[in-house]
Amino acid sequence: HIAAEPGDFARVVLMPGDPLRARFIAQNYLDDVRLVNSVRNMLGYTGTYKGKRVSVQGHGMGIPSIGIYTYELYNFYGVKSIIRTGSAGAYHPDLQLGDVMIAIGACTDSNYGAQYNLPGTFSPTADFALARAAVEKAEQMGIRYRVGNILSSDVFYGDDSERWKEWQKMGVMGVEMEAAALYMNAARSGNKALCICTVSDSLV
Repeated sequence: HIAAEPGDFARVVLMPGDPLRARFIAQNYLDDVRLVNSVRNMLGYTGTYKGKRVSVQGHGMGIPSIGIYTYELYNFYGVKSIIRTGSAGAYHPDLQLGDVMIAIGACTDSNYGAQYNLPGTFSPTADFALARAAVEKAEQMGIRYRVGNILSSDVFYGDDSERWKEWQKMGVMGVEMEAAALYMNAARSGNKALCICTVSDSLV
């Protein structure tokens, strides 16, 4: 699903869902940018940011899609850290549009983790060093943020419109559709991951 050559990706990859957002990030924030992947129009770029080599790769929508792309990046391209930069719906009443959610953990209603045949329930979590760095940078920049648990759901248009309230009762701060698979792939490959989402809407 990724046709880049070995070495085309940096060890650190930013991953928005939308490939056009990947192009926007690459063109506006990176220097010496080159396109390294365009299979299925899922665009990937590598360049430099303040002298450091960084890649940006779209991952599509949902756990199956990000599961494929991050698996290949970790296992075939030597990527060590992936930071998903996405959007999410807020469950917490204090979160406003444009606020940032830093997901230290990712609940899920997906069956993605069943493949590991674990004798219990795995808790997908972010890399602490990446999360701490994100918090420190948000504070330096004066960005409103919240750190906590999110829900990675397989369902965008659910049949039960009130189901989200059960997650809210457990302190889950919002919902998106990818972080749990990213965190599981990182754990299984011995690498690092973080999901940072901007609040695009609120169920509260």
